[in-house]
Amino acid sequence: MRSRIFAGLLLAALPPWLQAGEASGAYAPVEGGEFRAAMRYEDDRDTVTVKRFELMRTPVTHAQFQAFVRAHQEWRRDRVPAVFAEARYLSPWPAPDRHAAGAERQPVTWVSWFAADAYCRAQGARLPTWTEWEFAAAADATRADARNDPAWRERILAWYSKPGGGALPPVGLKPPDLRGIHDLHGLVWEWVDDASALLVSVDNREQGAADKLKFCGAGALSTDDRENYAILMRVAMLSSLGAADATANMGFRCARTPQ
Repeated sequence: MRSRIFAGLLLAALPPWLQAGEASGAYAPVEGGEFRAAMRYEDDRDTVTVKRFELMRTPVTHAQFQAFVRAHQEWRRDRVPAVFAEARYLSPWPAPDRHAAGAERQPVTWVSWFAADAYCRAQGARLPTWTEWEFAAAADATRADARNDPAWRERILAWYSKPGGGALPPVGLKPPDLRGIHDLHGLVWEWVDDASALLVSVDNREQGAADKLKFCGAGALSTDDRENYAILMRVAMLSSLGAADATANMGFRCARTPQ
């Protein structure tokens, strides 16, 4: 009985569109603009132009990914080719096409880049680019770009410092940013479509030569600040994963290009 009451309270705390499990309202419009690039190793530009796009308001949940797996059985963990997903892919699920009980609204993790990309494509969407994710993740509740605020940075650093493990909370519980987007910080790391500019090598001559299928961490902080410990952590994790890898704290969300 207590568990049912607790589950009901969690559900009531979720946004109305997410409570209903509907796609309508699941994407927030992100107006484009000039943006100082988070990584500046491929060229000498200080700013980039981000075109208008739409971003999922929350990371993809277990329930959403389960529906995808059941509709696209080639992405079951017992059927997916090893080249697209390592052995730990969806390993916490008690069955190849069923997530754990009570995990419906938790962000799905243990998902490879290939699986995340396939999910978004199946929704008529795509993974966000690194620049799009950074542009959106720079915002807080009142500002489109809060990266110069030390308190904002400290909150992100605090999440980086916490050890992983344990069940993740449902998506959408934390207050949204000014665009109505939740959980870009402090819940899971997120795959992005192309992040070759984020690969920082000991030898700068190697920049841009690595695999483009990487992910971003939950923090839109500039890596030209080499003293930023959060960025060092992100780059270390980035460098350790391939597109078929899956981890306990790696989730994703989709983006769309307006027609």
